[in-house]
Amino acid sequence: MIRSAIEVMHNSYSPYSKFKVGAAALLKDGTIITGTNVENASYGLSMCAERVCLFTIYAKGYRKNDIISFCIAGKQITYPCGACRQVMVELLNPDTMVILTDEKLNTKEMQVKDLLPNSFKLEG
Repeated sequence: MIRSAIEVMHNSYSPYSKFKVGAAALLKDGTIITGTNVENASYGLSMCAERVCLFTIYAKGYRKNDIISFCIAGKQITYPCGACRQVMVELLNPDTMVILTDEKLNTKEMQVKDLLPNSFKLEG
């Protein structure tokens, strides 16, 4: 999964920021689903790697209980933006492991619940 996130990072379409990010999720059935960031001249229309990956997972019919772990790769260890953190809180289980990695395979691990304390949630 970590190598998949690094590999897909190189498919990024980021001509404006030059900031390539890859994401990958390991599912219970062994499937790995990836996503990368795609920019647009109108920045608001850009999409982060984390959301591309998660939305693909859901589009394929998987749900949060199918996801074992989630990885975000960058040239250096990169944390998800606020929008991605909010989406991750909703679409992943709180105890899902999130691995942040760089191209040299240095890693940092945390759980989804640690990404956005006091997040906006559907349930109380």
